[in-house]
Amino acid sequence: MTASVLATPEAAERRQSFVAQTAAMSQRAVLALWRQPAIVIPSLVFPLFFAALGASAFARAIELPGFPPVRSFLDFALAGTIVQGILFGSLTGATALATDIENGFFDRLLASPTSRLSILLGRLAGGMVYGAFQTAFFIAVLVPFGLVVEAGIVGIAVMLIGGVLTALAVGALMSAMAIRTGSSEAVQGSFPLLFILLFFSSAFFPRETMTGVYARFADLNPMSYLIEGFRDLTVDGLTASAVARTLLISAGLAVVTMAIALRSLRRKLRAR
Repeated sequence: MTASVLATPEAAERRQSFVAQTAAMSQRAVLALWRQPAIVIPSLVFPLFFAALGASAFARAIELPGFPPVRSFLDFALAGTIVQGILFGSLTGATALATDIENGFFDRLLASPTSRLSILLGRLAGGMVYGAFQTAFFIAVLVPFGLVVEAGIVGIAVMLIGGVLTALAVGALMSAMAIRTGSSEAVQGSFPLLFILLFFSSAFFPRETMTGVYARFADLNPMSYLIEGFRDLTVDGLTASAVARTLLISAGLAVVTMAIALRSLRRKLRAR
C-alpha cells in the first residue's frame, strides 16, 4: 500500500518539485557568494594568512619533543586552515539566511508553494559547495609553497567530502541560530565563539605537546578530532583511521546540527 502511494504520479511530481526547488535555492546561495566577493574573501585570505604566519614563526616547532613526525609545519597547518576557512564561510551563509528573515524574503517564501525544507536545504547546499571549493582552494594555493598531501589524489577527494560535511555541520548550527534569532547581527556576533572553539583545539599545535587546562579543553573538543582526521591524510597518508575520522566525525556532527536546525525551523513555522 505504501509503495503504491509513493509510486503515484502525484508523489513523483512532488519529489521532482522538491528537488527543483532545492536546486534553485542552492543556485541562489552560490550566486550570492559569487556576486559579493567582499563577503567571502576574508574566509579565503585569513586562513591562508594564519597558515603562512604559522609556517614562518613555528617552522622549528616540529623538532619539539612529542611533536608528531611531519615534513614541515605547513603540512601540519593545512587541516586547521581548511576547518578555519569552512567555519568562517559557513558563518557567511547563515548571516545571509538571517538577512532573508530580516528583509521579509523568508516570509514570502513561506507564503509561496515552496517546500519549507528546501528553503533550509538550499541554503545549506550552497554552503556545502563553497566548503568543497575552499578545501580545494587552500590545497592548490599551498602546494607551490611546499605542501605535500601524502594521501595523494584519493586523500584529497576524501578531504573534499570532509569539507562538504563540515560545511553542512557548521552551516546547520549557524542556520539554527539565524532562524531562532532572525538577526544577522546575532549570527555575526557568534564569530568570537567559533574562533575560541577553533583556538581550544589541535588546529595550531598537536595535543601531544599541550598540558593543563588547555590540553583538557582540546581533548574534549570534537573539533580537535575532526582536524586530526584531515591532518592524518596530509601527514600519514591514506589510512582507514584517517578516512574514518575525517568522514565519520564530520557526518556525525552534521546529523546532530541538522536535527537542531530542523527543530528550529519547525518552531519558526508553528509560531507563524
